[in-house]
Amino acid sequence: MGLFRKKDKKEVKPHKEIDIKREIKKAEAEKEEALWIKCTSCMELLYRKEVERNYGICPKCLYHFPISVEKRIELTFEPNSFKEFYEKLTPVDFLKFKDTKPYKTRLEELMEKMGRKDAVVCGSGKIGNIEVLSAIFDFNFMGGSLGSVVGEKITRLLEEGRRRKLPVVIFCTSGGARMQEGIMSLMQMAKVTGAIYRLKEEGVPYITVLTDPTLGGVSASIAMLGDIIIAEPKAMIGFAGPRVIKETIKEELPPFFQRAEYLFEHGMIDMIVDRKDLKQTLYKVISTILS
Repeated sequence: MGLFRKKDKKEVKPHKEIDIKREIKKAEAEKEEALWIKCTSCMELLYRKEVERNYGICPKCLYHFPISVEKRIELTFEPNSFKEFYEKLTPVDFLKFKDTKPYKTRLEELMEKMGRKDAVVCGSGKIGNIEVLSAIFDFNFMGGSLGSVVGEKITRLLEEGRRRKLPVVIFCTSGGARMQEGIMSLMQMAKVTGAIYRLKEEGVPYITVLTDPTLGGVSASIAMLGDIIIAEPKAMIGFAGPRVIKETIKEELPPFFQRAEYLFEHGMIDMIVDRKDLKQTLYKVISTILS
């Protein structure tokens, strides 16, 4: 018997062959899909660039697609007039919360992807010749949820409006309070509501613009307390969503329930304004209040 054993040859696994034709077809399909968008209201398949040229509005049914914070600023304020506030405020994982992934990890990933710290952008800008303070929710950041930083930024903005006697306009889109922050999230509703009433006591205009969707704690505080409440067409607005309500009460809901048109018909909002006309409408409303 020899002193040395012959080394076993390592099994070499063959490289997985790449199906070039299949990969090309997949890439072409993804490219084709990026060119089209499906309307969540009328379910029509739309050419994406046509929707973008039309201010993010469905040309078939006039549903207003969500738009980015940057696009909202571009459509609302005079060029280069918007200046952001409080951009360094960063949320804290008070509860060490974890669902499918830790809250801290989720925040870090979103901050890197979105290029901002949380779900609202605050600042000042000009609509026509009128300087206003504004907060714009970003639904792509954790569903525009109301957390401690969102509440703090909006409260600071409202206090700034009270101090400087400047109108405040808030663009809402949110799924509600941020569950990962528990009671720290829920208390923001009371904190922001207090700041709104202090602003109103000084006679400073407070206007809210409700976009699709505006739900939960944001609708129950920030959104529905405006001196003037404006909504975009077909925006879903409410506390709980219609599916939850239907399952709870075990009854069929009225047509267009919790859509902007239904709320306007029942006197819960003041006007529905097409996105194309929103800047001009805001100018008229604010200038009228201030005159």
